Amino acid sequence: MKRLVIIGLLVLVGVIWLQGGFSLLTLENLKAQQLALQSWTDQNFLVSSAIFFLVYVAVTALSIPGAVVMTLAGGALFGLLWGTVLISFASTAGASLAMLASRYLVGDWVRKRFSSHINTIDEGVKKDGPFYLFTLRLIPIFPFFLINLLMGLTQMSVRTFWWVSQLGMLAGTLVYVNAGTQLGKLESLSGILSFQLLGAFALLGLFPFIARGIVDWVKSKQVYDGWEKPRSFDRNLLVIGAGSGGLVSAYIAAAVKAKVTLVEKHKMGGDCLNTGCVPSKALIRAAHQAYEIRQAHKFGIQVAEPEIDFKRVMARVHEVIDAIEPHDSVERYTGLGVEVIEGEASIVSPWEVRVTRADGSSETISAQSIVVATGAKPRIPNLPGLEQSHFVTSDTLWQLTDLPKRLLVLGGGPIGCELAQAFQRLGSQVSLVQRQNTLMPREDAEAQQLIERRFVDEGITLYLGKEAKAVVVREGVSYLQVSGSGEEEIPFDCLLLALGREANTTGFGLESLNIDIRENGTVSANAFLQTRFPNIYVCGDVTGPYQFTHVAAHQAWYAAVNALFGSFKRFKVDYRVIPWATFTDPDIARVGLSEREAKERHIPYEVTRYGIDDLDRAIADGDNHGFVKVLTVPGKDKILGVTIVSRHGAELIAEFVLAMKQGIGMNKLLGTIHIYPTFAEANKYAAGEWKRAHVSPKILHGLQRYHQWRRGR
Repeated sequence: MKRLVIIGLLVLVGVIWLQGGFSLLTLENLKAQQLALQSWTDQNFLVSSAIFFLVYVAVTALSIPGAVVMTLAGGALFGLLWGTVLISFASTAGASLAMLASRYLVGDWVRKRFSSHINTIDEGVKKDGPFYLFTLRLIPIFPFFLINLLMGLTQMSVRTFWWVSQLGMLAGTLVYVNAGTQLGKLESLSGILSFQLLGAFALLGLFPFIARGIVDWVKSKQVYDGWEKPRSFDRNLLVIGAGSGGLVSAYIAAAVKAKVTLVEKHKMGGDCLNTGCVPSKALIRAAHQAYEIRQAHKFGIQVAEPEIDFKRVMARVHEVIDAIEPHDSVERYTGLGVEVIEGEASIVSPWEVRVTRADGSSETISAQSIVVATGAKPRIPNLPGLEQSHFVTSDTLWQLTDLPKRLLVLGGGPIGCELAQAFQRLGSQVSLVQRQNTLMPREDAEAQQLIERRFVDEGITLYLGKEAKAVVVREGVSYLQVSGSGEEEIPFDCLLLALGREANTTGFGLESLNIDIRENGTVSANAFLQTRFPNIYVCGDVTGPYQFTHVAAHQAWYAAVNALFGSFKRFKVDYRVIPWATFTDPDIARVGLSEREAKERHIPYEVTRYGIDDLDRAIADGDNHGFVKVLTVPGKDKILGVTIVSRHGAELIAEFVLAMKQGIGMNKLLGTIHIYPTFAEANKYAAGEWKRAHVSPKILHGLQRYHQWRRGR
C-alpha cells in the first residue's frame, strides 16, 4: 500500500511537471498575471481565498518548489493582514501533512535502517524538540520542506509540530507577504532578503539559544536561593568517598595543581579493593587452582583430590588485598598532593562539608566544587525470617573462616554466578536460586545457556524461575522457601545474598539539600554529572548507570575536569563503548549490543560466530569451549557489539573495544597479524568468518573462470 502511495505521489508530481505546472510558480509568471489575478480575486474574494489556501496547502504538503512565490502572491492579492493569516495557517497545515506523509511512507523503513541513531534523536526531540524546531523555523533561508520531512521521522506529536511551526514561521511569513505587497518593484527573489535582513534572521535564530542560556543561568542561580555562598574557599575540590571514582577525581585535581581534599570514612580503595573486585578474583583464582588439580588426569598427571584449607584460602585473599592496598593508600595520595582525611563527611551547604574524624574532632571545609563518590552497598531483601539465619553478602563473606558445607546463593547475576562457581570448586555444595528463568539476564542467550550447562556439570544445583518467599528454621536447620512451578524448601548452612547493589545516598547530607534521587535509588545527574546544584558532581555507583569500577574511573575524569574547568569548557560523559566481563569459567565478556538488545531496539544486524572449540591454542590447553560472536551492520564491517565466552575472554574483548572506539572494522582486524598459537587469534578468525560470508559469489565464480583460463581450459 505504501509503495502505491509513493508511486502515486511521484506520478502526480511528474504530471504537474510535464504539464508545465512548475513554470506557473515563478516570479516572472506571477508578475505577468498579477492584474488578471487581482481582478478575479477582488470579484470572488472568499472563493479565491479558499482556492489559494488549498493550493498553498498542496504545494507545501507535496514539497513542490514554489512556496516562496505563493507567499508573494498572497501578499499581492490579499494584502499584508489577510495574506499573512491565510499563508500562516496554510503553510502550517501543508507542513503537517508533509510531516505525516514522511512518517507514514518511510518512517518505519528509516527506523529499522538507522534505529540506533533514531533512538538518540528521539530522546533529544522528546527533551528539546520544540526548542530546536522553533529555532529552525525562525530562519527562512533554511529549507522548510526538509524540516517537515525530517520531523516526520521522529516521534514529535503533530500538535507540537503544528503550534511550534505556526509560531516559528510567522516572522518569515510576514517578511515575504510584505514583499508581495510591493510585487511590482521586485526584480528577483534574491531582492527580498538583503544582507542586513539575512543578518537579522540569523540573530533571530540565535535568540532562542541566547535566551535559553540566560534562563539556564538564572535557574542555576535560583537553586542557591537561601544559601550563603562563601566569599573565598578552602579548597578547589572536595571529594567524598575513596573508591575508584573518588580516587581518580582526587588524583586528577592534584595533577593539575588544584587544592583537593579526599574524605573516606571506611577504607581507602572502597568496595573494589576491600570487598569486591580484588578479593573475589583472589578467591576465584584459588578455586580455579582446585579445579585444575581435579582436571590434571586429562593431561596424564595423576593427583589425588585437592585438600582445601579454607582458612589459608581466605588468608591469601587478605594478603592480596594488603599487597594492593598501597596503590590506594593515604600515604600514596598524600604524596601526590591530595589531602586525605579519614572520617565522616556531611554536606551542610552546597559549598561546605563538615568532616568528623575518628577521634571526634570536626571541622567545616569550604570548596568551590564537591564530588560525591560514595559507591553502593549490597541489597538486603525484605525476606521474612532472614535475620534468624546465617547470611552473608559480597561485603561480609570475606570474614568467613570455615567453608560452608551447603551454600545457597540467592541471585543469578554476575556476583552470584562468580561466587557460586568459586565455592562449588572449593568444596561447598552450592545451590543457586534465580527469579528469572535464566542466569545473567543481560547477557547473550547462547552465553547464558553455556554457563548454565557448565554450572550443572560442575555440580551446582540451579533453581531458575523461582522466587524466595521466606527463611524458616526447624530443628537447627535453615531452609529457604521458594515458589515457582510449585513450592519448595532448600536447606542451607550459609545464605549468600547476591541481589545487586543499591547506591549509598543517605547519611552525608544529600537529604538536606534536596538532591534528586531517581526511581532506581541512584543520584540524579545531567550529562555533565552535575546534580541540581551545578557545583556538586557525582560519579560511580552512586549515580550509575553502570556499576563497574572502570566506569566509575571513567566518570571521575569528567566529574573532576568539569568541576575544575567547567566555567570555560564542559564535557558530556561518553558511554558509547562500555565493556564489561563476568569472571566465571569461562569468562563472559561484552561490549556494545547483544542480539537481544538489537532486536528490542529494532536495529538491523548480522551475526558472525567463531567457535573456540576450533582454536588451536584452546585445544592444546584443554579450554576449547566458548565462542566469539560479533554483530555488524548488514553488508558492512562496522562492529555493533561483541560477546566473547572463553578462557581469557576479559582480555580478548579489549581488541574489539579499541576497534569500536576508533571505528576499526572487521576487514582491518583480519589484516592484523596475531601471534600463533594464542587465544587472541580467535578475534582474527571471527573476522575471517565475517569476510568469507561477504565475498560475492559472482566474484568467486569470475575468479574460478579466470584460473581455468590460466590453466588453458
